[in-house]
Amino acid sequence: MITEQAVILAGGRGERLRPFTDSAPKPLYPVQGVPYIERIVLQLKDFGFREILILLGYRAEQVVSLLGDGSRFGLRIDYDIRPESYDTGDRLKAAMPKIRENFLLCYCDNYCPVDIEALSASFLKNRAKVQLTVYSNKDGYTKSNLRVDPESGRVTVYDKSRKSPGLQGVEIGYSLIRKEVLSMLGDPAGGFSKEIFPRLSEEGTLFATVTDHRYYSIGSFDRMPLTETFFSGRKLAFLDRDGTLNRKAPRAHYIEKPEDLILLPGAGEAVRLLQEAGYMTVLISNQPGIARGRFTEQDLGRVHERLQELLQENGASLDRIYYCPHNWDDGCDCRKPKPGMLYQAQHELSVDLTKCVLFGDDERDIMAGNAARVPSVMVSEQYPLLQAVREYLR
Repeated sequence: MITEQAVILAGGRGERLRPFTDSAPKPLYPVQGVPYIERIVLQLKDFGFREILILLGYRAEQVVSLLGDGSRFGLRIDYDIRPESYDTGDRLKAAMPKIRENFLLCYCDNYCPVDIEALSASFLKNRAKVQLTVYSNKDGYTKSNLRVDPESGRVTVYDKSRKSPGLQGVEIGYSLIRKEVLSMLGDPAGGFSKEIFPRLSEEGTLFATVTDHRYYSIGSFDRMPLTETFFSGRKLAFLDRDGTLNRKAPRAHYIEKPEDLILLPGAGEAVRLLQEAGYMTVLISNQPGIARGRFTEQDLGRVHERLQELLQENGASLDRIYYCPHNWDDGCDCRKPKPGMLYQAQHELSVDLTKCVLFGDDERDIMAGNAARVPSVMVSEQYPLLQAVREYLR
């Protein structure tokens, strides 16, 4: 770990959450009954941080009363309290005596299961002054505010106003920062990202670690339903098809007709056990036979209808079915070992992929799971799905 200290910006009023913020600060907004800042604190503990500095302003005493010195979380929590009118840069500048040489900066209203080890490795490799965490925003989830060079990871444009052409990606917090950049702040300092990130981008010291995993926010009420769903505890069990649920076709052949599909022994029971354990069951399958003209998507639909019928005979079913219709060399994002189908499910179902599971019989399945940070289990004839599921659920 590069640093043991995380800093949380949590001083604003949160106008978009009125009337809640008329009497309480935004970080205390409850999601699934838990104050949001408590969720962030627990996540930081899971990351390995042991010191948290929270920069407060509006109704600071309520946050201090909730979290205290951090001892009940097994952490050390300190506070720097400044007037409500302070902007983010002013808060960071005022707190400099309490800030370590390297620190992780988080926002009190954004949550994402980021890969903290990958972020740290990139920070060191790039010799970055700031290593941002960036949501790719390929789905237009929000308005982008930067552009990242895909080869180097360098942020070539940072535009807080979101008006520059060609922007792709949005900074979501979880930024590793060298304290020295705080000396670049003026007096008054203004907004930290607005003042500092464009300058670092110009000098080539601002880098980004990009994730396709959506972030979840309490910044405004319109995002709250997705955030509530994300923290509801919903889990997915991703299942490969051929070789995991049903017998594979001979080499260079495909399952083209319903009668070609033969369920593997125990597969139906395995799916039922997953559903009984609270998992939504999600099929993810490469189907290049469509691109090669061997069968149509309508043919595939009939095969999957047969698969559902066979599963239902075992008291099971598939909750969602995703497939990649592209050929081997089409360059799509969805063909395993790429994780596109996993992220599609994540976006549509608002789940934390790190708390899901994947079962597959091919190394490409496992590579896709690893790319999306989904715990993955390899099955085989010697280690069939039913045995793998029973051991996983034990």
